[in-house]
Amino acid sequence: MMVPAALLVLGALTAVLAPRLLVRAKWPEREPVVALWMWQCVIAAVLLCCLLSMLLSAAGAWQQVRGHVFAPAPHGVVEAYALGAGGPWAATVAVLLACGGLWSGAMLTREVLRARSRRRTARDELRSRAPLLPGEEPGADRLVVIEGERPDAWWLPGSAPQLAITTAALRRLKGRQIDAVLAHEQGHAAARHDWLLHCSSALANGFPQVPVFAAFQDEMHRLVELAADDVASRRFGRLTIALALVELNEDRGVFGPCPTAHAQVPQRVNRLLSAKPRLTAGRRLRLTAAGALVPVVPLLVAFVPGLSALG
Repeated sequence: MMVPAALLVLGALTAVLAPRLLVRAKWPEREPVVALWMWQCVIAAVLLCCLLSMLLSAAGAWQQVRGHVFAPAPHGVVEAYALGAGGPWAATVAVLLACGGLWSGAMLTREVLRARSRRRTARDELRSRAPLLPGEEPGADRLVVIEGERPDAWWLPGSAPQLAITTAALRRLKGRQIDAVLAHEQGHAAARHDWLLHCSSALANGFPQVPVFAAFQDEMHRLVELAADDVASRRFGRLTIALALVELNEDRGVFGPCPTAHAQVPQRVNRLLSAKPRLTAGRRLRLTAAGALVPVVPLLVAFVPGLSALG
């Protein structure tokens, strides 16, 4: 029963060390898409450690589970895991991890249902502010202009994503700034950032005492905005999207001394204006490959005893 314990230790170390390394690193500011991938790989590795530990612990506790997990394996492979040495702890660990998995699924389901409810409410509000004309179908227009005194633009995710912009934003933004803002919102829709936010919120709300999930949620909210900024800047320039962010947010007090709900906007503007170059293609490839290898480590830990027995 050393393998389930080793997997739990590996998951704990990954949950503690990987977020610290990612938060302290400077390159995520320059490559937010790669950073998003890296964070997903880290969380996948942590969850995979728990899943594999649960399966092996359950196999050690109950003969029926062992028969299903190791059904095609030779007898020597089963003996290599020493599944009978776990005692009552194996059943306890398996039940606790199974409960954690069920709770995670319930939190994700709740988050998706809440998001659908918020989306329906937002679409109903949008429809009341911009009613359909005779012959128009709901969701047919990907861009909706509504009356509003506050400059704003947002997107409504779903099977048919819609972009909404207020008339105040159209009056405030100049020239290509409107196109840049719309490209930013289209970047969110194309990358399906809403699912990343749902998953991170489900884990953070379901396990509020686990720091890695809270950090995952915070970084997802930050990095998806940086990634969408980059989508717009590559088409219309960094200065254009930076000025558009200033125009849309200067009346909200985000550039003052007191922090607000949009406190990340000044950092985003400074990042765009600093114009730091992207990482080289080779380094991006190495970081992407390194991220992909993180979830492979739990698999190696889980399968090494069995492969050694076969060898």
